[in-house]
Amino acid sequence: MAKNIVWHEASVTKEERRKKNNYQSYVLWFTGLSGSGKSTLANALARYLFEANIQTYVLDGDNIRHGLNKDLGFTDEDRKENIRRIGEVSKLFVDSGQIVITAFISPFREDRQQVKDILSENEFFEVYVKCSLDECEVRDPKGLYKKARNNEIKHFTGIDSPYEEPVNPAIIVNTEKQTVEESVKQIVDFLVAKELIQDSHS
Repeated sequence: MAKNIVWHEASVTKEERRKKNNYQSYVLWFTGLSGSGKSTLANALARYLFEANIQTYVLDGDNIRHGLNKDLGFTDEDRKENIRRIGEVSKLFVDSGQIVITAFISPFREDRQQVKDILSENEFFEVYVKCSLDECEVRDPKGLYKKARNNEIKHFTGIDSPYEEPVNPAIIVNTEKQTVEESVKQIVDFLVAKELIQDSHS
């Protein structure tokens, strides 16, 4: 822990930013197996909201590992640190008045709970992007399952590393049965019902 540091209060508050934006700021935390469609869905939702004049930013697992977390591997310890850092970055986005959409496997319940705990009430919404392991392996968009089955990749979630399904997620989106458009609509309907965004058709 660093010593001799003092928190400096910002001149513009989170509440002021939200009031100016005319919408709340929060995290939509997409979790699910590799290949379940997290990144595709996150970006489709971001586009929908952008066109409704709602600013969002997508934090994608692979993209973050190109920069901020390029020093981390895929051991359990590194996965935990990966999610811890993303949680802190997400909190900064929320403080800035933005809606942040994360797309991370984030396989461990404890790590997802840790992110929720550093945010305030109604600032963290867990979205379980549900898709069976069999279907994810069939899709295998990055060829990672094949490599994992051939022992070319170690600590791969669903193969030789566990995935802990959410116990009580805010939303369950079944991408095995729903189209991207149907999934986006389901999430938008949830946000409208929770008064987190305004109904663009009202």
